[in-house]
Amino acid sequence: MAIVLTETTKADVPSNQADALWLNSTDVEAATGWTLKPEGFCQGDICVPIPPGREAEFAKDDQVNVSTFWAHMNKPAVASEAGDVWFLGEGAESRNDTLLSLEAPDFTLPDLEGNMHSLTDFRGKRVLLATWASW
Repeated sequence: MAIVLTETTKADVPSNQADALWLNSTDVEAATGWTLKPEGFCQGDICVPIPPGREAEFAKDDQVNVSTFWAHMNKPAVASEAGDVWFLGEGAESRNDTLLSLEAPDFTLPDLEGNMHSLTDFRGKRVLLATWASW
């Protein structure tokens, strides 16, 4: 999974963190699925605690430093030069686990008649995927 955020707005943050991605907690949850709670950042039953003494680096009022949180989880976060477009990538460990499983992520596409088909519709069967790109 990768997340691309555009037209981000920066909160009033310390100058030493001006190049970080600060979003309000509602936008963070909508974009990433992670929620800031007293016990840390949570997604379902999984919570990642904020390191003691570093709370100000991760959150300020209702603002969350997504780039610092993403780095804390060993996931890549990259910004455009202007800082208005951000890419939040999946960590190497997660990508490696996916590759080792030999299971392709599910997707749904139309056939030539417009009927929608999902990869999971063919689970347990051999499937040939032919792809093409113009570049």
